[in-house]
Amino acid sequence: MKNWLKKFDDAMVAATFAEAGEFETARETLKERRTIMLALTGKREDEKAFRFAINACQRIRADLEILYSGQKKGNVPGWIQSELRSEGIEYSFIKVDGCIRLAVQKHTSRRSDILFVVVESSDRLNMKCKKSQKLISKSWKDLKCPLVVVSELASA
Repeated sequence: MKNWLKKFDDAMVAATFAEAGEFETARETLKERRTIMLALTGKREDEKAFRFAINACQRIRADLEILYSGQKKGNVPGWIQSELRSEGIEYSFIKVDGCIRLAVQKHTSRRSDILFVVVESSDRLNMKCKKSQKLISKSWKDLKCPLVVVSELASA
Protein backbone atom coordinates (compact mmCIF):
# COMPACT_ATOMS: atom_id res chain seq x y z
CA MET A 1 0.00 0.00 0.00
CA LYS A 2 2.83 2.37 0.92
CA ASN A 3 4.54 1.81 -2.45
CA TRP A 4 1.29 2.54 -4.31
CA LEU A 5 0.82 5.81 -2.39
CA LYS A 6 4.36 6.88 -3.26
CA LYS A 7 3.72 6.22 -6.97
CA PHE A 8 0.43 8.14 -6.82
CA ASP A 9 2.13 11.07 -5.08
CA ASP A 10 4.90 11.09 -7.72
CA ALA A 11 2.29 11.08 -10.48
CA MET A 12 0.51 14.09 -8.97
CA VAL A 13 3.79 16.00 -8.62
CA ALA A 14 4.68 15.16 -12.23
CA ALA A 15 1.26 16.36 -13.41
CA THR A 16 1.80 19.67 -11.63
CA PHE A 17 5.18 20.15 -13.33
CA ALA A 18 3.70 19.21 -16.72
CA GLU A 19 0.88 21.73 -16.31
CA ALA A 20 3.50 24.39 -15.62
CA GLY A 21 5.34 23.48 -18.83
CA GLU A 22 8.25 21.78 -17.02
CA PHE A 23 8.07 18.58 -19.05
CA GLU A 24 11.62 17.35 -18.36
CA THR A 25 11.14 17.78 -14.61
CA ALA A 26 7.85 15.87 -14.88
CA ARG A 27 9.64 12.99 -16.68
CA GLU A 28 12.40 12.92 -14.05
CA THR A 29 9.80 12.80 -11.27
CA LEU A 30 8.22 9.71 -12.81
CA LYS A 31 11.53 8.00 -13.50
CA GLU A 32 11.92 4.96 -11.33
CA ARG A 33 14.89 5.28 -9.02
CA ARG A 34 17.62 2.77 -9.75
CA THR A 35 20.64 2.37 -7.54
CA ILE A 36 23.83 0.37 -7.55
CA MET A 37 25.63 -0.20 -4.26
CA LEU A 38 29.42 -0.32 -4.12
CA ALA A 39 30.95 -1.86 -0.99
CA LEU A 40 34.47 -0.56 -0.40
CA THR A 41 36.82 -2.65 1.70
CA GLY A 42 39.60 -0.08 1.95
CA LYS A 43 42.00 -2.07 -0.20
CA ARG A 44 43.73 -1.02 -3.41
CA GLU A 45 41.71 -3.58 -5.33
CA ASP A 46 38.56 -1.51 -4.67
CA GLU A 47 39.43 0.48 -7.80
CA LYS A 48 38.41 -2.42 -10.08
CA ALA A 49 35.04 -2.66 -8.38
CA PHE A 50 34.65 1.14 -8.52
CA ARG A 51 35.34 1.21 -12.29
CA PHE A 52 32.80 -1.56 -12.86
CA ALA A 53 30.19 0.25 -10.74
CA ILE A 54 30.56 3.63 -12.50
CA ASN A 55 30.43 1.97 -15.94
CA ALA A 56 27.23 0.20 -14.94
CA CYS A 57 25.76 3.46 -13.55
CA GLN A 58 26.49 5.24 -16.82
CA ARG A 59 25.01 2.48 -18.97
CA ILE A 60 21.75 2.10 -17.09
CA ARG A 61 21.52 5.64 -15.68
CA ALA A 62 21.58 4.57 -12.05
CA ASP A 63 22.66 6.34 -8.89
CA LEU A 64 25.56 4.99 -6.84
CA GLU A 65 25.58 4.35 -3.10
CA ILE A 66 29.01 3.76 -1.65
CA LEU A 67 29.12 1.79 1.54
CA TYR A 68 32.41 2.09 3.40
CA SER A 69 33.85 1.16 6.76
CA GLY A 70 35.67 3.57 9.00
CA GLN A 71 35.48 6.57 11.23
CA LYS A 72 35.23 9.25 8.55
CA LYS A 73 34.69 9.86 4.87
CA GLY A 74 38.46 10.35 4.65
CA ASN A 75 38.64 6.57 4.30
CA VAL A 76 37.10 7.01 0.84
CA PRO A 77 39.83 8.03 -1.62
CA GLY A 78 39.42 11.60 -2.91
CA TRP A 79 39.78 10.53 -6.52
CA ILE A 80 36.52 8.58 -6.20
CA GLN A 81 34.52 11.69 -5.31
CA SER A 82 36.29 13.69 -8.01
CA GLU A 83 35.59 11.13 -10.71
CA LEU A 84 31.94 10.73 -9.72
CA ARG A 85 31.43 14.49 -9.98
CA SER A 86 33.14 14.65 -13.38
CA GLU A 87 31.04 11.74 -14.70
CA GLY A 88 27.82 13.35 -13.46
CA ILE A 89 26.75 10.32 -11.45
CA GLU A 90 24.47 10.94 -8.46
CA TYR A 91 26.09 9.36 -5.43
CA SER A 92 25.90 9.09 -1.67
CA PHE A 93 28.06 7.60 1.05
CA ILE A 94 27.00 5.24 3.82
CA LYS A 95 29.44 4.81 6.69
CA VAL A 96 29.26 1.56 8.61
CA ASP A 97 31.02 0.29 11.68
CA GLY A 98 31.75 -3.37 12.12
CA CYS A 99 30.86 -6.14 9.71
CA ILE A 100 30.48 -4.79 6.17
CA ARG A 101 28.67 -7.92 4.96
CA LEU A 102 25.95 -7.55 7.58
CA ALA A 103 25.61 -3.84 6.78
CA VAL A 104 25.14 -4.66 3.08
CA GLN A 105 22.53 -7.30 3.89
CA LYS A 106 20.59 -5.01 6.24
CA HIS A 107 20.67 -2.05 3.86
CA THR A 108 19.59 -4.00 0.78
CA SER A 109 16.79 -5.75 2.67
CA ARG A 110 15.09 -2.38 3.18
CA ARG A 111 15.58 -1.07 -0.35
CA SER A 112 13.87 -2.35 -3.48
CA ASP A 113 15.64 0.15 -5.77
CA ILE A 114 19.11 -1.40 -5.32
CA LEU A 115 19.72 -3.40 -8.48
CA PHE A 116 22.92 -5.11 -7.33
CA VAL A 117 25.92 -4.81 -5.01
CA VAL A 118 29.45 -4.53 -6.43
CA VAL A 119 32.52 -5.60 -4.46
CA GLU A 120 36.05 -6.65 -5.31
CA SER A 121 35.96 -9.75 -3.10
CA SER A 122 33.09 -11.16 -1.07
CA ASP A 123 35.58 -12.56 1.46
CA ARG A 124 36.82 -9.06 2.27
CA LEU A 125 33.32 -8.04 3.34
CA ASN A 126 33.73 -10.36 6.32
CA MET A 127 36.48 -8.13 7.69
CA LYS A 128 35.55 -6.75 11.11
CA CYS A 129 32.87 -9.41 11.49
CA LYS A 130 32.75 -11.23 14.79
CA LYS A 131 33.28 -14.95 14.60
CA SER A 132 29.60 -15.54 15.41
CA GLN A 133 28.56 -13.19 12.57
CA LYS A 134 30.71 -15.10 10.09
CA LEU A 135 29.14 -18.39 11.18
CA ILE A 136 25.57 -17.11 10.80
CA SER A 137 25.81 -17.20 7.04
CA LYS A 138 28.84 -18.26 5.07
CA SER A 139 27.00 -17.49 1.87
CA TRP A 140 25.12 -14.53 0.53
CA LYS A 141 21.86 -16.45 0.24
CA ASP A 142 19.94 -13.84 2.26
CA LEU A 143 20.95 -10.93 0.05
CA LYS A 144 17.86 -9.40 -1.59
CA CYS A 145 19.68 -8.48 -4.82
CA PRO A 146 22.52 -9.89 -6.95
CA LEU A 147 26.11 -9.65 -5.74
CA VAL A 148 28.66 -8.78 -8.45
CA VAL A 149 32.19 -9.79 -7.52
CA VAL A 150 34.78 -8.03 -9.66
CA SER A 151 38.16 -9.70 -9.85
CA GLU A 152 41.05 -9.97 -12.22
CA LEU A 153 42.15 -13.33 -13.53
CA ALA A 154 45.74 -14.10 -12.75
CA SER A 155 47.87 -14.47 -15.87
CA ALA A 156 49.68 -17.75 -16.36
